[in-house]
Amino acid sequence: MKEIKKVVLAYSGGLDTSVLIPWLKEHYNNCEVIAVSGNVGQADELKGLEKKAKATGASKLYVEDLTEVYEDGYLLGTSFARPLIAKRLVEIAKKEKADAIVHGCTGKGNDQVRFELAIRHFAPEMTIIAPWRFWEFKSREEEIAY
Repeated sequence: MKEIKKVVLAYSGGLDTSVLIPWLKEHYNNCEVIAVSGNVGQADELKGLEKKAKATGASKLYVEDLTEVYEDGYLLGTSFARPLIAKRLVEIAKKEKADAIVHGCTGKGNDQVRFELAIRHFAPEMTIIAPWRFWEFKSREEEIAY
């Protein structure tokens, strides 16, 4: 496995992705973490996101306006948003010369499939890190304690 020096993280600012930033730095030799949030219409949730991302260790935050494209497929909801965000993650990962793309999707739903199929389509060579598949946390309480 190649050495991971820089990653692009699909970042919502919620507990899981906020914990992921220091966790990634700890487990991947203090790699640089670049957070990316896709704005698909949740404007209020984006307030203060840059400060939060940097406070937990991200080097920068991209907030990408995907509202115009997303609104064209609004009836498809989340199933449409995830591939849009993944496409932008790939574009930023290439621009930033990142070694991997990280998402915080759990193994319970379809979001992981939507992210990973889109990433594989646009960057088949890109390493994907999905910590929920193997990290040590088994509950929200453990994440909060971390």
